Amino acid sequence: MRLKRTYSSREVAGLTGLSARQLQLWDAGGLLSPTIPSHKTDAGGYTERRYTPIELFELLVLADLRRRGFTIHQLHKIQEILRDQFGERLFDATGGGGHVQLLTDGQDIYARSASGAFFNLLKNPSQPMLVIGNEGLLRTLSSSMRPTRKRKRKLSE
Repeated sequence: MRLKRTYSSREVAGLTGLSARQLQLWDAGGLLSPTIPSHKTDAGGYTERRYTPIELFELLVLADLRRRGFTIHQLHKIQEILRDQFGERLFDATGGGGHVQLLTDGQDIYARSASGAFFNLLKNPSQPMLVIGNEGLLRTLSSSMRPTRKRKRKLSE
C-alpha cells in the first residue's frame, strides 16, 4: 500500500472500521484530531477532515483497543500518560520506534520503557512494577545449581 499525504474521513472510516460519526466524536472530544480539521466553505458546506498516515495508524490502534473493550476514558488516559510521562505519542509506542512499548493482557495496558521498567498505565502509571526474574540472572543461577554428574568408576580401579 502506498501512503498518501493525507486521508479523508471516508477513507479513514473504511480503513479503520470506525464510522464517520465516531471520527467526528473522537475529534470533538479531543481523543484524536485530524491535521486538517473540517471547516465551512464559501458555498455553505463543510470540508472533510484530513488525517496524516501517523494519525491513521493511531486511529487503527485506538479502534482495535476500543473493540477489545477499553473505554474512551481509558484511551484518553493512555494517550495523556504517554504524552505527559513518557514524552511520546501513541504512534511511537506502538510501532514508531519510540522509547516505550505498549503491551496488553486484555484488561490493562502496560508500558515497557527502554530501560526495561514496566508500568501499568491504567492503574498506577508513575509507579514501576516489580519484575520478578531476569532471564540473564535465571540462566546464571540455573547453571550454577545443576547437580554435577558423578563419574562412573572403572571396574578395574
